[in-house]
Amino acid sequence: MKIALAQQNYHIGNFEYNIARMKEAIDRARRHQVDLVVFSEQCICGYPAMDLLELDDFIDQCEAAVKAISTCTEGIGVIVGAPTRNPVPQGKRLFNSAYLLSDGQIQDVVHKTLLPTYDVFDESRYFEPADSWHCVQFRNKKIALTICEDIWNVVEPRLYRLSPLDQLIQEQPDCIINISASPFDYDHEQQRIEIIRENVRRYHVPLIYCNTVGAQTELVFDGASLVFNARAELVRHLPSFEEAFEIIELENLTHEPAITQQPPASTQTLRPTFQIDRIHQALLMGIRDYFSKMGFERCVIGSSGGIDSAVTTVLACEALGADRVLSVLMPSDYSSSASVEDAIALSQRLGNRYEIIPIRDIYHSYLQTLKPVFQDRPFGLAEENIQARIRGNLLMAVANKFGYILLNTSNKSELAVGYGTLYGDMAGGLSVLGDVYKLQVYALAYHLNREQEIIPTSILHKAPSAELRPGQRDTDSLPPYEQLDPILYQYIEQHKTIREIIDMGFDPALVQQVVPMVNRNEYKRNQFCPIIRVSSKAFGRGRRIPIVGKY
Repeated sequence: MKIALAQQNYHIGNFEYNIARMKEAIDRARRHQVDLVVFSEQCICGYPAMDLLELDDFIDQCEAAVKAISTCTEGIGVIVGAPTRNPVPQGKRLFNSAYLLSDGQIQDVVHKTLLPTYDVFDESRYFEPADSWHCVQFRNKKIALTICEDIWNVVEPRLYRLSPLDQLIQEQPDCIINISASPFDYDHEQQRIEIIRENVRRYHVPLIYCNTVGAQTELVFDGASLVFNARAELVRHLPSFEEAFEIIELENLTHEPAITQQPPASTQTLRPTFQIDRIHQALLMGIRDYFSKMGFERCVIGSSGGIDSAVTTVLACEALGADRVLSVLMPSDYSSSASVEDAIALSQRLGNRYEIIPIRDIYHSYLQTLKPVFQDRPFGLAEENIQARIRGNLLMAVANKFGYILLNTSNKSELAVGYGTLYGDMAGGLSVLGDVYKLQVYALAYHLNREQEIIPTSILHKAPSAELRPGQRDTDSLPPYEQLDPILYQYIEQHKTIREIIDMGFDPALVQQVVPMVNRNEYKRNQFCPIIRVSSKAFGRGRRIPIVGKY
């Protein structure tokens, strides 16, 4: 049996587009005499559709889209993912389902059993789990058809009380097919490979895994679909961060040579260079898809001459094109001439337009206006934040006037400890670096400069500073990032307690300083824009912490 994996990028709720993309793949498969085409989880509507799933009209359109695809299945089989209505009144009103379509008909439907409700996933909010299991039959082959999480319950400690494959394997299937919408993070790829390998070792059946690709707001799906033969050897590994179409012969999988995999470095401690190329590609996809799927074309960035705005600008130019990126330099009394020169040099190298809007006069007009209220109190945080908010207002004015999206440049280290100004440098429509620690930002900068110097070396070597007061350095308010970032990683990604982090050898006083900073700045992060997720625990929908609380 010839099986095609169609790794595609879908647009949530854009049924016309999604149907057209699937029809193209079916036509391509038919030209190659393929028997069965496999698409990804919830490909009909796009994943995750979230509360759109609560709308009857949305589900009606999903059902109509499945029928539209079924009309293209004469002489060929097609597996698609979609929500289906629960026919009984008990339980949730929907299932997360996989259809087998062929010869213009719905031949079979199976439902997802294991519904993830952790981190960015909230499937139990919408779907009822399957409570019965059967293999699907197609052209004299018996297929154990599963959906994403259904194959993940094979390592200890087990999150679920049952594994659907334990039931399906009793029917002696010829292969396992898993349709998936598994998002990227830089800790995840090797884990995914090993989970699938463990399934094959356990059940001794070839496994075909088709993952979606593309970004849906903050979530980036990397594709990287996989095929394992019955000896648990990886024989196909589709590319990451791009669409792909791959044909396999089910009967020949045993004879295909295994692909040698180099496992990534351990991530038990933060390694700034870990999979930096994959982070780079994920951020590019996040930017591109946010703009293309939202219908925006151009962005504006506040360019300070610092490392964060420099990396954001380079990524935006690469993702959208330099002609669609506007940098705005807003020097104040405290901006160094070197920072202004560096920001100009960066835009000149990239070829993107830049504007200089000095804020000195605006800033002093604020101080004059507030003088009766502030009286003779000494210069402090309020005066610093006024500058950041002036810049935020100017950037939003430009964005509104020309229909641009403001890209935020804050990094994860700053967001973690509250080193940012609400309605100032925390403004924006999309955060590019909000899930990238400061040390990783530097690693990204060196990676972007690997072939030629795009980011001036003076930006790479200068001490980080917000430049909101004379001689300011980040280390005036924060520990050095070499000390800060590993602690943040252990607390946020690895869920370690203060005591556990101290026991790892970190300075007790420093840990006891940093962790409360993270906790008390949740109110700021709650007002922040969507963050492109590249780690296993990003701020936003996957990390739900009370704003009003004491811990």
